[in-house]
Amino acid sequence: SRLGILIVRHLKRLERVILGYLEVSDGPKEEARLAILETLQCTIEHAWPRMPCRLPVLLKALLRLLWDVHTERGPTPEPVRAALLHMATQCLILLDHCCQGQVKVLLQGVHSSCEENRVRECLRKVQESS
Repeated sequence: SRLGILIVRHLKRLERVILGYLEVSDGPKEEARLAILETLQCTIEHAWPRMPCRLPVLLKALLRLLWDVHTERGPTPEPVRAALLHMATQCLILLDHCCQGQVKVLLQGVHSSCEENRVRECLRKVQESS
């Protein structure tokens, strides 16, 4: 957050780091994934003018994270899973605001075809955000 808009200088490299951390579970406490979601949220807030061109990659990664967290049957406690789902949902909402509603449009088909309640609830929150 100290860099502010100057973070755009490092977006390409930072995006690769964020995607790498989102893909891999780091144990029951999921500290790295929670921290990287916080980093992503801060990055979206500060570099919002550059987010539309990164939307496809970030949207795919966040949706994959939602699915992975929901389907993983590891030792991760429920409060940690809930925190991951909540933070990923918040990132999707921020992305939608930066991209003038494009996320909602892209998620319409996904929401209607998704049968998993927890993932569907996250997608509903994004659809209903204003």
